[in-house]
Amino acid sequence: MNSQTHILKIELEPHDAQQLANLCGLHDEHLRLIENRMSIIIRNRSHQFQLAGEQNRVRAAAHLLETLYDEAASTELTPEMIHLHLQQSGIEELEKQAQQDSVGSADEMITLRTPKGTIKPRGPNQQRYVRTVMTNDINFGVGPAGTGKTYLAVACAVEALTNDEVRRILLVRPAVEAGEKLGFLPGDLSQKVDPYLRPLYDALYEMLGFEQVAKLIEKNVIEVAPLAYMRGRTLNNAFIILDESQNTTREQMKMFLTRIGFGSTAVITGDVTQIDLPKGQKSGLVHVLNVLDGVEGIGVTRFESKDVVRHPMVQRIVEAYDKHEAQAQIQEAEERKARAVARQQAQLAAQQPVVPTQPAPEVPTQVEPQQSASEDQKPTDTES
Repeated sequence: MNSQTHILKIELEPHDAQQLANLCGLHDEHLRLIENRMSIIIRNRSHQFQLAGEQNRVRAAAHLLETLYDEAASTELTPEMIHLHLQQSGIEELEKQAQQDSVGSADEMITLRTPKGTIKPRGPNQQRYVRTVMTNDINFGVGPAGTGKTYLAVACAVEALTNDEVRRILLVRPAVEAGEKLGFLPGDLSQKVDPYLRPLYDALYEMLGFEQVAKLIEKNVIEVAPLAYMRGRTLNNAFIILDESQNTTREQMKMFLTRIGFGSTAVITGDVTQIDLPKGQKSGLVHVLNVLDGVEGIGVTRFESKDVVRHPMVQRIVEAYDKHEAQAQIQEAEERKARAVARQQAQLAAQQPVVPTQPAPEVPTQVEPQQSASEDQKPTDTES
């Protein structure tokens, strides 16, 4: 090993064989995953672990192993869960977390309790998002797909309903097709809008169960509706979630925000890079973020690609799209600048006065005198 390699030894307690096996995974699958993602070497003999690698990464890995070992006591760990822990803020955040003893402590971590289990926001940004929702009446969660914006908002709503902090939950979404025309949809109103609201239903089923969700919908305690049906209503003592808000118009966004009554909390989520509005129509989400910037009582949380908690490829896809769109914007700006310069030059050329050209002076031509016919016909001496 070179001089920059740092070795750290830790011992995981309490000693429990089943808990240790859960941490390591089948054929040490979980340990190999952590090794590959953090570029370190992990060796263990029972509960004694030796970590080797760059100092900050080793400390971050030790912190991660201790966290996962505690979780392994009550939860069956899977490779997907290891991915989530690694991705919750990226490797850089884990290193930073290892350097700060107070960060990530149990006292500071927020958990959401639902009838079907406990939900733990992953990473500082998700923690900040949930904390903002709990302390503000109107909240915006803006960022790419897979960052947990809608899922955590639904979890906050379910916890508030369970604790009797609100009387009902309203899940709202604009009925806009994602780049394709679906045509006529059969059935009643509920059946027509269900395809657009399926992600919200999925989150509710996971947190409350199918039967409980059906009962609450039947009693109108949970209402799932398209945005168009919010006009004219005043929503008191409710937890309101507007999902896919990038597909609202300016008028719709203003209409939604003015529905909020006393004792209500509203969460507006969206991704400004996935706008499906007709060409030329401005997004209400983009507009409202500028209008309400700095207004007291409104929380805004912006997620980035590093906050994606889906498959690792999703994070790379989001980053690739962001990079491509940034380059396209730069190229478009350069083309607009070139067109503006050409247009300005054309205008200057059109404004310059036209100087008339003077014709060249005519040069008089000399006409040679013609000899008379009598002189031409005078006989010569030889002829005479």
